[in-house]
Amino acid sequence: MTNNTKGNIARKTAAPANSAKAAAPRARAAAKPIVVESPAAAAAKPKHKLVRDSFTIPKSEYTVLEGLKLRATKLSRPIKKSELLRAGISALHAMSDKAFLTALNGVPSLKTGRPKAVDAASAPAKRTKQP
Repeated sequence: MTNNTKGNIARKTAAPANSAKAAAPRARAAAKPIVVESPAAAAAKPKHKLVRDSFTIPKSEYTVLEGLKLRATKLSRPIKKSELLRAGISALHAMSDKAFLTALNGVPSLKTGRPKAVDAASAPAKRTKQP
């Protein structure tokens, strides 16, 4: 026999084991009850594609975000930072054009990109592990 023939025999004997493993999940899936949602329930829960993003914000405005989170907690409505930002976007969306432009003009423009690293001379020395 050649090496190719031996390889084919090994593949043929391994195939039934693989198909038995593949059949087991199907049997478990068939045992689960099928839940059919009504069209109204499916329409009530739209799935939105989520997008991750990052941005730079001045520390003073970040402090305002933290204050708004505390304010919501005091009003018995704890909120995540992303929910707070989404609420702000909804509020901006609902504004008239004049109010929207007024809000935009009240926000200074920032340089894009990450903040520059602090100079090595003014930064505290990093600790190194000593053996």
